[in-house]
Amino acid sequence: MPPEGPSGLLHRWAAQWSPCPPIGHELHVIHPDRWVRFHSLPGSKRYAEDDAEYATLLDRHNTVINELFAGEDVYVFTADWSETDTPNPEGELSRRLSPGSEPWTTILTADDPDPEFRVYTHLRVRRTPWRIGSLDPLLRSVADYESAGVIIADTALKQLYHPYDGGADALLASTTDRDALRERHRDWLSTHPSGL
Repeated sequence: MPPEGPSGLLHRWAAQWSPCPPIGHELHVIHPDRWVRFHSLPGSKRYAEDDAEYATLLDRHNTVINELFAGEDVYVFTADWSETDTPNPEGELSRRLSPGSEPWTTILTADDPDPEFRVYTHLRVRRTPWRIGSLDPLLRSVADYESAGVIIADTALKQLYHPYDGGADALLASTTDRDALRERHRDWLSTHPSGL
């Protein structure tokens, strides 16, 4: 957790990414001018089926993350979901996949008059030095759709990396930076006109 605590980190998030909450799949909608999506396998294949394909997708993730955060500490945000605003302290997937993470914030992500249909996202955070391969278990879990909602960020929250099953969204500090990254890895882009 940063020195200013959970609320200070929320203020920093709001200063960089408002009005978007720290929900990875919403970022590209709110900040399209800073966003690029990369697919993790050739031909936009969604899921790896063998060791060679896992090696390819982890190499792509690590390559882009390293370009964004080489030599820096990063925040790793992970998510769990429940029907209540209190996270379950036992068996949280994000705690297992991101050891040392601490509770950060809870967001009501699906409001409904019936409490049984409300969904709360419980976010955890940890700060760690970025090293190539250091997040591979987490990235592989996301690639296999065992976990979701992961965001990796520099400590100033100026650049974000949101892996999902099939690829990753990168959000950079400026449109110029985004365009340069997109050009370096144009073979990993979608052929769809929207970039999805």
